[in-house]
Amino acid sequence: MSTTKLEVSFGEARDIVLKSVQPLGFEDISIFEATDRVLYDNIISDIITPPLDNSSMDGYAIIAEDSRGASNEKPIKLEIIDEIQAGGTIAGKKVERGSAIRIMTGAPIPEGADAVIQFEDTEEENDTVKVFREVKKHENYRFAGENIQKGDHVLDTGERITSADLGLLASLNYKTVKVYKKPTVAIIATGDEIVDIGENIKHGQIRNSNAYTLYSEVKKYGAVPHYFGIAKDTIDDTKIKFTEALKSDVVISTGGVSMGKYDFVKEIYSALNIEIKFEWVKVKPGRPFTFGKKDNKLIFGLPGNPVSTLTTFIQFVRPALLKLMNAKRLNKPIVNAFLEETIYKEPGKVHLIRGYFRINNNELYVTTTGNQSSGVLRSMSLANCLIIIPETTAKVNAGEKVAIQLFNHDEIEETA
Repeated sequence: MSTTKLEVSFGEARDIVLKSVQPLGFEDISIFEATDRVLYDNIISDIITPPLDNSSMDGYAIIAEDSRGASNEKPIKLEIIDEIQAGGTIAGKKVERGSAIRIMTGAPIPEGADAVIQFEDTEEENDTVKVFREVKKHENYRFAGENIQKGDHVLDTGERITSADLGLLASLNYKTVKVYKKPTVAIIATGDEIVDIGENIKHGQIRNSNAYTLYSEVKKYGAVPHYFGIAKDTIDDTKIKFTEALKSDVVISTGGVSMGKYDFVKEIYSALNIEIKFEWVKVKPGRPFTFGKKDNKLIFGLPGNPVSTLTTFIQFVRPALLKLMNAKRLNKPIVNAFLEETIYKEPGKVHLIRGYFRINNNELYVTTTGNQSSGVLRSMSLANCLIIIPETTAKVNAGEKVAIQLFNHDEIEETA
């Protein structure tokens, strides 16, 4: 086992983690299953959409000039000479001066017409239509190729596929699409004091919440979680759990990474030839955080306190999972907000404080969510952001602006 630097800054930790990640390969899947998956190839269109000029309204295809001077008091009458349904043909159908063709939304525009007036501004009577207002040339008129031109670069590799993206893929006749594989993630809880849900609990023991929090987060970001249970406070049991877990792309453990007598996780790293990249991070909560690597497998030793577990996952594990899938957007949005209470902290570590932001008159305001102990998961449940207090800052006054990280929002790209 080799160690590069035992304790690193908050920024260094993130950089070390991300530089250690090699994206996985790809698989071909149905577009029905592609939502939120990360696109493997650039998508270049070999067609135009829509393929023909078409109507954006139910109405009448006309020559715009024929509507000049039309009003409710003096409607203009046009002869209805035909009808075109969506998906219908325009062969042999032509609008000439003084005529109109009834047309449905999405139907191709017939020869001669340069506008569509919707039904609501007309009145049909026998084989004529009264037009009650002027229309502009190309009004309610969708041009061939206005959505996508042949050769257009439609979607980029590294994009997480949205519902709108699926619609684009379908319009380009993609039945399947190449996406990066989902990383498999092994989750291990540690400690004799931890008891799983449904099991009898003894005096001095607590319920295992971390594994379920992590399972949810791993799934949320598109990876495949597998829960390996609780490793008891023995070297043998911990080694058995980790040996099996290393068959996954990523291993996440909670607890056992501090300096307690029964904290065996780092010993197991050594026994299994896991290279430790760092063991401590200058951040609160979450200082005892170990990151290691074996071949291309990533091993994260998260602290055991529930808030520390979730906070360090958000900051370090989440972007690593996204990068394994080669996602371009790795960063949670960080914006400025007016602090509504004074915050004191000791210098030397970045503090990530659970906060709740609100909007008032287009300005953001933020307050803490109560008890900031790393064991109080309730204050994380109430939070919608993390207030970021820099390493060197000791005090931020109420009314000052602070940076807040919006952890319930989608990731964005980092800009220079």
